[in-house]
Amino acid sequence: MDYKHNKSLISNARSLRKNMTKEERRLWYDFLRSYPVKFLRQKILGRYIVDFYCAEAKLIVELDGSQHFEEDGMRKDADRTAYLEQYNLRILRIPNNKVNQNFSGVCEYIDIAVQQSLSQLR
Repeated sequence: MDYKHNKSLISNARSLRKNMTKEERRLWYDFLRSYPVKFLRQKILGRYIVDFYCAEAKLIVELDGSQHFEEDGMRKDADRTAYLEQYNLRILRIPNNKVNQNFSGVCEYIDIAVQQSLSQLR
């Protein structure tokens, strides 16, 4: 995958990093930033910017707000997922309300997914 081919997304990715949602901030600062396997936030992958990306585990974590559960949002997410899966990336979609209601469960879910991915890649 050519990570740098879409330079037009760089300023948008920077802006998204500076203006994370409260759920993204919580997941980043309270879990992923210090996670033992490196995650990046608002990473450009091809023609998309993903919320969180772990290259070593080939894993993407997307936090989904209410717009993702409307018809147009679901269609766009399906297209995005199909595109990213072409590169053997696994996408975890986590609703924002799960981050707010069950943060430890979300962290455990991500940890299990990372460990599974790493064990399959080795």
